[in-house]
Amino acid sequence: MAKDLPFFITGTDALNSIGENIIIADKDFRIIWLNSKARESFTSIAPLFGLGTVDEIIGLSMDFFHERPAYQRQLVKSIEGGHRARINIKNTFVADIVITPIKGEMNEHVSGYMVMLMDVTTQAEEERRIKETIKDLSVPILQIWDHAIALPLVGNFDVERGDILIPVVLEECTSKKIRYVMVSLAGINHFDESVRQTLQKLHDSLRLLGVQCIVVGIKPKMAKSIVELNNILTFRDAHEGLKYILNKQL
Repeated sequence: MAKDLPFFITGTDALNSIGENIIIADKDFRIIWLNSKARESFTSIAPLFGLGTVDEIIGLSMDFFHERPAYQRQLVKSIEGGHRARINIKNTFVADIVITPIKGEMNEHVSGYMVMLMDVTTQAEEERRIKETIKDLSVPILQIWDHAIALPLVGNFDVERGDILIPVVLEECTSKKIRYVMVSLAGINHFDESVRQTLQKLHDSLRLLGVQCIVVGIKPKMAKSIVELNNILTFRDAHEGLKYILNKQL
């Protein structure tokens, strides 16, 4: 099975040195290899699936670990560059899973799949993190002008935090007849797909209420990613954003 996976053959040492759980499956979704980190993690996960040892995982189909294997196969086969999702493992562990197709030498046909399980943690720890996220959201929404509020995003940001944040902002806009929301990214540690998704969803939701969402605090390293936002007005800093809002209200 491994002969069809040149990257697997030449990359074993490198994959073992990575501090993430890495699983290699062949093109038929059979698991053929786990790196050292994955073997360590699966000593706790394997018993949840009725397996006695980590070695029993080798040779199993990935279908074994899914409640809806047909759907999962269809999803995996449709992947081009990669797929990422947050998964729950038997209501005991949660993790970010990234599935990447492994292409052959001519980069034409899929010869296998690399699965990464990142940030594996217990369900209890995940619930604790969510509670901390909610606490982080206690940063007040600032009334900056008539019918205008500012929303300073601080620290790390992910999809879960965004899903909690958006309803709060929508309620604020509805109850106070807000027409402008200025989102500041100045306090964000990094801009990634989670932040982009949250901003786009917030913007689109506010637009349905007749509220304009603008983004300020654009750091130079964010500029390239910000271009991917659709129809969202952006400004370098809060001063420029405020000028825009004031001019619109005069």
